[in-house]
Amino acid sequence: MEALRFQVVGEAFKKKPLDVKAPSERPYEYFGKKVFNREKMYKYLPKDVYEKMIDVIDNGARLDRTVADAVAAGMKQWAVENGVTHYTHWFQPLTEGTAEKHDSFIEHDGKGGMVEEFTGKLLVQQEPDASSFPSGGIRSTFEARGYSAWDPTSPVFIIDDTLCIPTVFISYSGEALDYKAPLLRALHAVNVAATDVCHYFDPSVKKVTSNLGWEQEYFLVDEGLYAARPDLLLTGRTLMGHDSAKNQQMDDHYFGAIPERVAAFMRDLEIQALELGVPCKTRHNEVAPNQFELAPIFEETNLAVDHNMMLMSLMKKIARKHGFRVLLHEKPFAGINGSGKHNNWSLSTDNGILLHAPGKTPEQNLRFATFIVETLMGVYRHNGLLKASIMSATNAHRLGANEAPPAIVSSFLGKQVSELLDHIETADKDFLAMAGKQGLKMDIPEIPELLIDNTDRNRTSPFAFTGNRFEFRAVGSEANCASAMIALNSAVAEALVDFKKRVDARIPAFEKQLAGTEHSAKFHAIIDVLREDIKTCKPIRFDGNGYSDEWVAEAEKRGLDVEKSCPKIFERYLDKESIDMFESLGVMTQKELEARNEVKWETYTKKIQIEARVLGDLSMNHIIPVATSYQSELLKNVGNMAVVFPIDTADKLSARNKKIIQEIAERTSAIEKGVEELVEARKKANKIDGEHEKAIAYHDKVEPKLDEIRYQIDKLELIVDDALWPLPKYRELLFIR
Repeated sequence: MEALRFQVVGEAFKKKPLDVKAPSERPYEYFGKKVFNREKMYKYLPKDVYEKMIDVIDNGARLDRTVADAVAAGMKQWAVENGVTHYTHWFQPLTEGTAEKHDSFIEHDGKGGMVEEFTGKLLVQQEPDASSFPSGGIRSTFEARGYSAWDPTSPVFIIDDTLCIPTVFISYSGEALDYKAPLLRALHAVNVAATDVCHYFDPSVKKVTSNLGWEQEYFLVDEGLYAARPDLLLTGRTLMGHDSAKNQQMDDHYFGAIPERVAAFMRDLEIQALELGVPCKTRHNEVAPNQFELAPIFEETNLAVDHNMMLMSLMKKIARKHGFRVLLHEKPFAGINGSGKHNNWSLSTDNGILLHAPGKTPEQNLRFATFIVETLMGVYRHNGLLKASIMSATNAHRLGANEAPPAIVSSFLGKQVSELLDHIETADKDFLAMAGKQGLKMDIPEIPELLIDNTDRNRTSPFAFTGNRFEFRAVGSEANCASAMIALNSAVAEALVDFKKRVDARIPAFEKQLAGTEHSAKFHAIIDVLREDIKTCKPIRFDGNGYSDEWVAEAEKRGLDVEKSCPKIFERYLDKESIDMFESLGVMTQKELEARNEVKWETYTKKIQIEARVLGDLSMNHIIPVATSYQSELLKNVGNMAVVFPIDTADKLSARNKKIIQEIAERTSAIEKGVEELVEARKKANKIDGEHEKAIAYHDKVEPKLDEIRYQIDKLELIVDDALWPLPKYRELLFIR
């Protein structure tokens, strides 16, 4: 064991960066090279088919079978020219990963030979086994039929020799078994609701798009060291390990020079990602050692989610080529920053207006205030649901630690926007007037076009306004962004629908009140409803320190969700308010929500269960044997001292070793007792029938035992001979050479 550990550590430090050769073209020239994008469609599809496809993508037109056949033919021609031999429906089941089943193009030609064939039927629909994916009881083992159906709004792409077709995944009876189907429904809902509200200000708006720019944080560790840590290999995080004497306390890693081997990995990753149409923009060292970040330019939300899932898969493959393993777990190392995936979210119109950006006229700024306030209304009404959308067994370790936001959803607006909303709420009712027959004049201080440099940032805010968008910082690094985006877009859509209903109801009264004047009843009704909503959602606004104990008490007073138990947080999906919202918008049914919660509770239980089993095995098979072996050496030393020296002298010389011998005995005994209690707690929890109750038992009774055992092991790491310690330590894992 000693030889193995030092061998893998030594080999890791000897590794040299691979020579990554960038394409001879500039990035914009090979961007999208492996994507069947509009440029490829224009080249490989008949003109009328191309126009129909653009109508499908841009306007949601229906795709008929003849168009599908023509598109499939063009796709196949492009794919074959690029060396493709197989195709797959690429979907996102409730596993936080992606799934694919590869089929070749070949078919019998009826003459004893083979031909390559790819029809519209094969493009549009396949039938994976639905019983083998998490379904929360919607599908039984004997009810295996499920369907994957092409999503034409997300471009087809090539990975190696396979044509990958983004699809939704639904059961035989029509329920969604994936993330993409409800995401598309939520995006449709927010499009309809936001477009209706936009018509108050600009009747020419035809479509509102939800945009997402994610920031992917991740750790890299040397592959050899990773292989020597069974806990990393099986759970994604270190279940034991004492702090390194130096970790992130010097703040020298953040934005520091990127290590040569890491830079080579980043270049390779960016080249392949750009070829797949992922618009990589930013790369840098993050705060913790061995922690890095990649961020793209923002995109339409559905496409951005697909690109993030694609990238996470790609980076794992490329990391191994460079002798690394990527860690996407939110908290792989104790005592240093964890990893998040900040979701920068905004809404924009088809004529290029960012709805969360202030404008140059009073009308534009009233529109800005409207979308800011109604976003806050959605977040306020469903703050518990939004927390549930980003919560997991892994992200629970990160939230509230170091730079991660706390597990209480609040929104930071900054001084200017806060003052604007306060002014609208409290100003005299006559502060709204008409300037001429079409212009609007408001007694509101002028708002700069861009607020980015006029408001500070608050890293403790889970949902912060950053100038022309909101940054949902609480999303976990290994999560599918769709979960948070489904909840957020649905909550905002519901708020906008409610807003428009109340404004429309008040316009007739204002028309009577303002008859014969140039005042606009519509704008007075908007202001009237905004004032109510600003007051209603005020509890969600918080610009202070989200880490403070005072904020937890204050948040509870405000009626915000302060629950910390992960399984109980998931309950928010089944609140009446959540079910009503999702069903009224057509995003998910109660049956689908109940099924997804069963999956969430079961997944939580299994992750804690695996961690408990791994820690028990490591404790009994690695740590205790090594500690007792070292203890035996010390006992021999004490005995030899007594032989060589007089008793008094031997006692003095052996005092330190005796103290260590006693400490090892006490700590190994505590570990052994802890493992026994851990096993017993698991057995009791496993006897519970319901997934909800079982998950709560694992949270309350099993998970705390992990920390108790870890504490004893980490103390042993400090006193056991370094040459005997079986696992690579933090000081070896955290510093790439």
